[in-house]
Amino acid sequence: MLLSGLTEHLRQTEAYQALLKQIKGQQRFVQFPVIRAARPFVLSTLAHDWDGPIIFITGQIKRAYNIVEQLPVWITQTRPILRYAEPASSFYERAPWGSSVIHSRIEALAALLYDDNPIIVTSARALMQRTIPVNTFRQHTLLLQTGERYALNNLLETLLSLGYEPASIVVEPGTFSRRGGVIDIYPVNQAEPVRVDFFDDEIDSLRLFDPATQRSHTAIDNVRITPAREALPKLTPPIAEHLKSWFATLPPTEDDMTTPMSDFEPLQAGRSFANLEYYLPYLYPQPVSLLDYASTNALIVIEDWENLQETVQDIERHTQQNHSFHPPDYPQPYITWDILNMMLEEHTRLELTSQSGVFSPGSRFGGQLRSILNTVRELRNKGGRILIISEQAERLKKLWIDQDASEFIPTQQNIEQPLARHTLYFVNGTMQEGWNLSTSTGYLHVFTEAEIFGWDRPEPRRRKLTRRQRTPETAYSDWKEGDFVVHVDYGIGRFGGLKHRTVDGNEREYLLIHYGDNDMLFVPIHQADRLTRYVGADDTPPALHRLGKPDWLRVRNRVQKAVEEEAHDLLALYAKRIHSTGFAFSPDNHWQHELEASFPYVETEDQLRSLREVKADMEAAHPMDRLICGDVGYGKTEVALRAAFKAVNDGKQVAVLVPTTVLAQQHYETFTNRLVNFPLKIAVMSRFRSKEEQSRLLPKVASGEIDILIGTHRILSQDVTFKDLGLVIIDEEQRFGVKHKEHFKRLRTEVDVLTLTATPIPRTLHMSLTGVRDISMIQTPPEERLPVITHVGRFDEKLIRQAILRELERGGQVFIVHNRIKTIESLAEKIQELVPEARIVIGHGQMGERELERVMSDFAHGKHDILLSTTIIESGIDIPNANTLIVDHADHLGLAQLYQLRGRVGRGAQQGYAYFFHPRKLTEEAKARLETLAENTSLGAGFQIAMRDLEIRGAGDILSTRQTGHVSAIGLHLYTQLLSEAVSRLKGEQPSHPTTQQGIVIDLPIPSYIPTDWIPDMAMRLQIYRRIGGLTDQNKIEAMRRELVDRFGSLPGAVAGLLYQIEVKLLAQAANATHIIARNKQVQIKLPYLGEVNRGALEHQLGEDIQVSRTAIQFQRDDEGIWQLRLLEVLQYLAESIQQLENEQGI
Repeated sequence: MLLSGLTEHLRQTEAYQALLKQIKGQQRFVQFPVIRAARPFVLSTLAHDWDGPIIFITGQIKRAYNIVEQLPVWITQTRPILRYAEPASSFYERAPWGSSVIHSRIEALAALLYDDNPIIVTSARALMQRTIPVNTFRQHTLLLQTGERYALNNLLETLLSLGYEPASIVVEPGTFSRRGGVIDIYPVNQAEPVRVDFFDDEIDSLRLFDPATQRSHTAIDNVRITPAREALPKLTPPIAEHLKSWFATLPPTEDDMTTPMSDFEPLQAGRSFANLEYYLPYLYPQPVSLLDYASTNALIVIEDWENLQETVQDIERHTQQNHSFHPPDYPQPYITWDILNMMLEEHTRLELTSQSGVFSPGSRFGGQLRSILNTVRELRNKGGRILIISEQAERLKKLWIDQDASEFIPTQQNIEQPLARHTLYFVNGTMQEGWNLSTSTGYLHVFTEAEIFGWDRPEPRRRKLTRRQRTPETAYSDWKEGDFVVHVDYGIGRFGGLKHRTVDGNEREYLLIHYGDNDMLFVPIHQADRLTRYVGADDTPPALHRLGKPDWLRVRNRVQKAVEEEAHDLLALYAKRIHSTGFAFSPDNHWQHELEASFPYVETEDQLRSLREVKADMEAAHPMDRLICGDVGYGKTEVALRAAFKAVNDGKQVAVLVPTTVLAQQHYETFTNRLVNFPLKIAVMSRFRSKEEQSRLLPKVASGEIDILIGTHRILSQDVTFKDLGLVIIDEEQRFGVKHKEHFKRLRTEVDVLTLTATPIPRTLHMSLTGVRDISMIQTPPEERLPVITHVGRFDEKLIRQAILRELERGGQVFIVHNRIKTIESLAEKIQELVPEARIVIGHGQMGERELERVMSDFAHGKHDILLSTTIIESGIDIPNANTLIVDHADHLGLAQLYQLRGRVGRGAQQGYAYFFHPRKLTEEAKARLETLAENTSLGAGFQIAMRDLEIRGAGDILSTRQTGHVSAIGLHLYTQLLSEAVSRLKGEQPSHPTTQQGIVIDLPIPSYIPTDWIPDMAMRLQIYRRIGGLTDQNKIEAMRRELVDRFGSLPGAVAGLLYQIEVKLLAQAANATHIIARNKQVQIKLPYLGEVNRGALEHQLGEDIQVSRTAIQFQRDDEGIWQLRLLEVLQYLAESIQQLENEQGI
């Protein structure tokens, strides 16, 4: 959405022209009255008319983000629009700032120094934070140019000193990697990473590359690389020496990495670490602010001067009262109002005051559409220019046409010219609030969903897609030595790493697998696709198979037979559902449009796609059976709610089944709030309702008086009957018992069923269900959502107090999880002592139903500040105002539980904080869980965490009882591969190369491995090996060859040999060969069908150098390497001949 044409209307006002005259006349302080909603519009108009940087300062960071998001709507120029973020930690708090905060600040500082007239938006708190001096920033900025000589090792040292982190693969800003003569760098100040290709010590080329594909795309002549953080690691050794005596007074840390003592070693070595910014005041004695980076022609725009002063001074007072533990000579880490005021006075300042001026607020209609239409018609008749901006513009226009079909009004995406009088436009987009502008030629009226429906839509954040990219290696999870793996032909073993071996003078690398009786199997890379990680039905370690014994084949054949039966049942159930006559729901009506137009958020593409798929299923003649799979907080409930409303619109009843009482109540409140303006009845049935209340409810359900019934398994009871049930929504089906799951299976052939789950569906399982069960994936986080800032460490009372006070000061609430009912009261007393001003309430599953319901309801309605509870809040609790989570004894909880708990906070536009505390001593398993949680904090990391948990604790939750034993026997991934192939065969689709078909033996005298100096990182080599082993056609081999050259440099001969072997393998598969062997000057291709063909004719076709026997084709191997080409030619001919024969026979 671009509305730059409207800025001309502001220029038509005398007030704005007077403002321009004042600021361009270098009047140092100017005031301009403008209501809050119109300030982004005014700022954008100034951006067109002011030749210099603009710094916009507001009180709160949330408002700063909001301004940044609105500016591109009005601005056509290529000015950078950046936010200068505030650290997540308090001034004296020794806690990480967060990489996104650090990067945004560096990007803003760099833009002020090196870009043309940027617009920087910041908050009072961010402005107070001291930063790196301008000269230091300039001195530590690199400019790399093609043709320039630069010692490669010196460049690596420089990057480390600037705060860049080494990585095996460059995906996120502030990282770099080296592979031979290629260095990948992701400059913090750049939108994309750059690949630096060296020839000796000269920069041969600079190319931008896509972090997702890792492929380069644009050659550039130079790149500027700024520091990666404000605290430069190279400057820290003197600080370590200065603080040495203070560190010596601290208690020993044992294996804990969260105390200040753990900072000493990286400080002394000049290395980056998470808490480095805490020491920034020591590095730079003089206080420096963002304002020091502003040039003399910069315009400082302040949103309400008095409010800014009060905010800064309030922060100062609070900071002085709440010092945390720090060295005695710790310099003041912030800039006071007195100093900031002096800095501001050096620049031209514009204050936007609260008076209305030429702007006035838009009228609010609270969803009264007839009143809106009448007002719009009246304003147009008076000559007004009217804009209606909504994500639901098309739907609103339909409502308008229903009322007044006298004219055609197109929906606009952009308005780049001023508007004529008497005009009405519907614009597809989003804006938080509207306003009226009085100009010399009449009024401009901007209406948004806030005015139309009476609520404020959160402004979406348009995040750069540079965080947490899916790289080509993402699908190949790390294998670690000791992990259980399954070989299709040999069974379950333990992965022993990569092993380099020389065979007949040729170097090769193998995957080592340890089996029972101390047996070892060396798997060649071309057979890497025969291996999968073992995931059982639970966390019981499997027994290792023994090589040369029949045990494995017996097990595999038994499971294969069972899989055929499972596939038959799946298809039978699918066929029964498809051929059943269900209810075909009607297309969306105007009620549906109104409900969807009233959604107070911006739907993600995945949500909209899932909704389209659900509606198409509901409108079909057969019953729906669709699974919606998405991370916590990604909007599954809204999709379900709209489906429920669609069903009710056609006179059908809806049952919503949930696994817990608390979740039932949460869904009841969500549905009730969203559907409050529509004439339907919603009820909840759970243990929160007394027997008498449930008894009164039953006849209402049976008579059809209740439209939507929400509840636990209680609503599956025989005494619960529906008059006309049309849709069943099941939330987290895997958490119900076997008996209930069988009931669900029966339902699927009778009514439409929609299932929601946050449990990840492994790719192989997803594939096995393709064409049998319909699955929608919601993988995109809501636009306004931020990653939760996560802290893992020992129980710390001061940190707990700080975390609670931070949340309370911004008007929020806190979850504290303590999973021991016996000691929960004593913890409540301790928390009350720490934060006496907080209102604390306790909730747990052993409380009476009524009491627990009251506790949850009161907390949800803001009557308490802190909910201290057991893990009953783990699933489904959605309280947007609670954005700080504290978990006591986090080491006692499973990884999936910890992740689900973290999903309770940061669900809206507010920054979420999660603190996971543990005792001094940790088991290795608990340490691994907490490390995984701490490392995976970015949006979309939930599925990686949950998949890892699936591997740790098994796949029992997503399996039927019958499947469980088979999965334990051969592993989930192999089981689902076999299931997928069985389904395909029953559908008449023959797999090209069945999994259980014996792997091809390839023994060729050529080196085939990845040299360690080409890809030094072992995990990366393993992932590349697995990708190469899984290539399925010639085009993919060539694409891989190009990618490897692009990413890692010229292809070594051994890697070329590896790709050649994959090429041979694929042709051999197509030719149905079993062995490809080159020994003693002979190349031999073993084929099982040679006894059935005319061998003389085949020799004639292949050439004079070929001999054909009953079992093999062979030819002489020369020393020049021509035999390699000849081998490919022969295999190609055989593969084409078989394909031709199959075509003739109609196979």
